[in-house]
Amino acid sequence: QLQFVESGGGVVQPGGSLRLSCTVSGFTLDNYVVGWFRQAPGKEHEGVACISIRDSSTYYTDSVKDRFTISRDDVKSTIYLQMNNLQPENTGGYYCAARLRSITTPKAMCLIPPQSWGPGTQVTVSS
Repeated sequence: QLQFVESGGGVVQPGGSLRLSCTVSGFTLDNYVVGWFRQAPGKEHEGVACISIRDSSTYYTDSVKDRFTISRDDVKSTIYLQMNNLQPENTGGYYCAARLRSITTPKAMCLIPPQSWGPGTQVTVSS
């Protein structure tokens, strides 16, 4: 069973940075595309950044390009989301999820969010 534990959220001022971590268990990372998704208050989950573990190809939603970086540590079975120059519109719950790479790509993963989620980690950007 795929399991995800997200951490690293917090409260920061505009322009600040956070690094989120997603530790996975129950599956071999190499066979999957893993993504970070954000749920703003009252809205649906939307893809932020996704990565194919096999070839490290990535996809970012336009609003976070050049500010966010998704990366992985295969030894620790952890996916990171480095978020720089955070803005109030980045506020929300952040969740990670995965799909088999045989049925998706990083772009498709981000554009078509899954339907089930773990606990996530909350990010609040406010002055």
